[in-house]
Amino acid sequence: MRLGILGGVFNPPHLGHLVCAQEACARLELDRVILVPVGEAPHREVEDPGGKTRLELCQAATTDDDRLDCSRVEIDRPGPSYTVDTLHALRDERPDGEELVLILGADQAAELRSWRDPEGVLGLAEMAVVERADLGPEAVRARLDGLPGAERLEFFSMPRIDVSSTLVRRRVADGLPVRYLVPDAVCDLISERGLYRVKVGTE
Repeated sequence: MRLGILGGVFNPPHLGHLVCAQEACARLELDRVILVPVGEAPHREVEDPGGKTRLELCQAATTDDDRLDCSRVEIDRPGPSYTVDTLHALRDERPDGEELVLILGADQAAELRSWRDPEGVLGLAEMAVVERADLGPEAVRARLDGLPGAERLEFFSMPRIDVSSTLVRRRVADGLPVRYLVPDAVCDLISERGLYRVKVGTE
């Protein structure tokens, strides 16, 4: 079984995240993709309803798609989350022979050298990178040249979805609708909980 790992703040999850997961399934022949929300939002100025609420939003976003699932591995771990620790935890939870495929944006992949134990990350999972028009495969590979395991990077494309979590939060704060930008279940949960009603800065 090939299992995709898609990490992020997911504050909130939107259709771009789901399209990315879907394309990864189709183009990389994945059996499932797991959304892994971080425990703590990285920027204090961003309204963060908390890790458990963001996990619930992810669960709402994925509930109708059997290809998608969520993990609370980073929510339950105190302090900052490092990808290498998350991959170790996910590996320990699963039987031998199950392949992990870490899904990253090209900008994230290009910064892999600055991560904690990048060689460990590449040893624990395959890495699949979403292509960007301004940061193509050659540029990413050039930045990672000489890093053991980086030669195995796989790239895939996805339709451009011009929506972000920042946009969704701003629209909610401005009293504008967000249906069709996020899954219906996420839209309903945002409304029911009164999330994101205070205007905030960018991520």
